[in-house]
Amino acid sequence: MLEIRFHGRGGQGAVVATILLAKAFFRAGYHVQSFPLFGVERRGAPVEAYLRLDREQILIRTNSYTPDHVVVLDSTLLEAIDITRGLKPMGWILLNSQAPPADGARFSNFRLAWVDATEIALKHQLGTRTHPIVNTAISGAFARILGAPPIEAVAGAIEEEIPENIEANIRAAREAFDRVEGVRS
Repeated sequence: MLEIRFHGRGGQGAVVATILLAKAFFRAGYHVQSFPLFGVERRGAPVEAYLRLDREQILIRTNSYTPDHVVVLDSTLLEAIDITRGLKPMGWILLNSQAPPADGARFSNFRLAWVDATEIALKHQLGTRTHPIVNTAISGAFARILGAPPIEAVAGAIEEEIPENIEANIRAAREAFDRVEGVRS
């Protein structure tokens, strides 16, 4: 079983990202769970969401305390919270960032990848200039670093789940899939 923890801020789409990926993995033949953990429910407040996936039925119904991978939708959270809390050694950290963090040494026990999902969301007019919605871009990038689900399954989940700007969201996911850095082909 794989467990993935998503860190974002309210309004960025962290919860929807887990739902999209859950649907994409389900399409690819996995059993999935997706659930949020809210503190203060307001735009901009830190949010956590979780995704579990396995080829076998998932019977566990607890929070995820030792994720295999972490996805960060807002790089300012690196200074606010410990995103590596409980993260298994050599797990992936996917950052929404233009570049790797300057203090990358603190992530030396993990694999680090990054994509400028904010720039991609703005390019495709997802959200507003002050509140870009980065969930579809980050979902595409995550599919690339993990090697699953197929990008076509991500596109299918976007068609099913996202109510507007479907084509722009799919383009954002595909672009992030192609542009994520830190991944060896």
